[in-house]
Amino acid sequence: MATASPRILVVDDEQPVQQLLDRTLRSEGYDVVPALDGEQALDEIGRQAFDLVMLDVMLPKLDGFEVCRRVRAQSAVPIIMLTAKAEEVADRVLGLELGADDYIIKTCSMRELRSRVKAVLRRARMSSAEHAADDPLVHGGLRIDPAKRIVERAGETIKLTFFEFEILLALARQPGRVFTRAELLEHVLGDSEYRDQRTIDVHIRHLREKLEADPANPEMILTERRVGYRFQEQ
Repeated sequence: MATASPRILVVDDEQPVQQLLDRTLRSEGYDVVPALDGEQALDEIGRQAFDLVMLDVMLPKLDGFEVCRRVRAQSAVPIIMLTAKAEEVADRVLGLELGADDYIIKTCSMRELRSRVKAVLRRARMSSAEHAADDPLVHGGLRIDPAKRIVERAGETIKLTFFEFEILLALARQPGRVFTRAELLEHVLGDSEYRDQRTIDVHIRHLREKLEADPANPEMILTERRVGYRFQEQ
C-alpha cells in the first residue's frame, strides 16, 4: 500500500505567497491545504489531521499568534511560523513563546524552505518509528514515555510541543552529557542548516517553566555556560 503524502496546512492571506508555497510544496509531493485567515485555519485543523502547519503571523480575523496558541492547546503538530522581515525578531520570539517550533522568513530561498520543511517532516516521521519500542525513562518524579510521547511529573501529564519533547528526550537519555545548541538542533531536525541556534534557548526556557519547581533556579535541565545544556545526573 502506498504511503500517504504528508499533509501541510499553509495559512497565508496573500494569494501570491499562497500560490508560490503551493507550487513549491506540491512539486515535492506534499498534499497542500490552503487557508486564507485564522478562522479558516482552525476550521481545517478541526476537520482533518496535518503533518505540519505553516502559519503566517499577520492574518485576518485571527492572527497567527492566536491560531498558534489555540492549536497548541490541543495538538503537538509541528508549526512553522512565516514572518515577513528578517528584522522582526520580536515576532519570531513571540511565536516560539506561544509554542511554534520554527520560523521561516518569507524572503528566504525556495531551496531553504524545502530543506527546512523536509527536515521537520523527516524528523517527526523518524521520531515515531524510533521511539515505538522504547521503555519509559524515570528521573525522580519525572516520567517520559517515548512510545506514547507522554511526559508526566508527579503523576500529572505535561503538554509539550514536538520540539520540546525531542529536546527533553535527548537530554534525559544521557544525563550529565553536555549538548551544544547545534547538537540539539541536529538531534531534533537532522541538521542545523539555516537555523538560529538561539531558538534552542527559547525551547529550554519553556521546558523549565513546565517541568522545574523553580524555573529561575533549575535543578533538572542545567546550563553549561558558553557551551550548552545538560540533564542532571541522578
